Amino acid sequence: MPLDGFTTLRTDLDGGVLTITLDNPPVNALSAIMMRELRDLLTGLRSEATVKVIVVQSGIPEFFIAHVDINILEQADALAELTASAPAGLNAFQSVGELLRSQPQVTIVKLAGTARGGGAEFVAAADLSFAAVETAGLGQIEALMGITPGGGGTQYLLEKVGRNRALELVLTGDRIDATTAAAYGWINRAVPAADLDAFVHQVAHRIAALADGVVAAAKRALPPQDHAAGFLTEHEAWAGLVERPVTQHLMAGAVQGGAQTIEGERDLEGLLRSVAAQQA
Repeated sequence: MPLDGFTTLRTDLDGGVLTITLDNPPVNALSAIMMRELRDLLTGLRSEATVKVIVVQSGIPEFFIAHVDINILEQADALAELTASAPAGLNAFQSVGELLRSQPQVTIVKLAGTARGGGAEFVAAADLSFAAVETAGLGQIEALMGITPGGGGTQYLLEKVGRNRALELVLTGDRIDATTAAAYGWINRAVPAADLDAFVHQVAHRIAALADGVVAAAKRALPPQDHAAGFLTEHEAWAGLVERPVTQHLMAGAVQGGAQTIEGERDLEGLLRSVAAQQA
């Protein structure tokens, strides 16, 4: 399949390892275009037997995926197409994570910067994730926007960290560092930033070098959990909140205050709490 021609992604094939670099400046907001391109690329790779491992990284050092584009509901045509093509029982956002989670290849996230909201959900959906101790962080920011996670985050967190920690992460909206994320089980391991590239390269290429059939057998013996019922409940919870006036005011205020700019995203939690305080 063609590995180029995308506007928000770059690819590099090295042996059996395909690296996808996310590149949607300024902060890698998960737009409808990026979602569509990820869907098309990952779907096409399902039949590529020569690709054994997929590594996803960011071309923007501070941000992996900042979060879903706050203006995505204005991208109506593209979002409608994504929704129409989503598997039964999944919304457009959930379908991205589930496609990643069900790839025949081993999927690895290399997290050097921040992943919030839909970006944090993407990290949780990958088979393996490794993050830089000094610079990486994750946060389910949605509650501070007046909503709950709607792209699989509730179910992935419940599976990975347990209910009590999932509630903490969802309801505080706080960004947590890589060391804490690893201790909670959100990611596999926190690695010194200077070693992250070499560490992920080694893991990916060792897996790609395994004898034919080993990866497929391991993924078959260790299948992802079935969250079908939970996804429906999650979507209903999110959909019941997203179009409320208070939510729209919080999101509009966030954009006006600098969300989706590099400076504004550095302390998005503080920005959102400030917006909420002004509207109280």
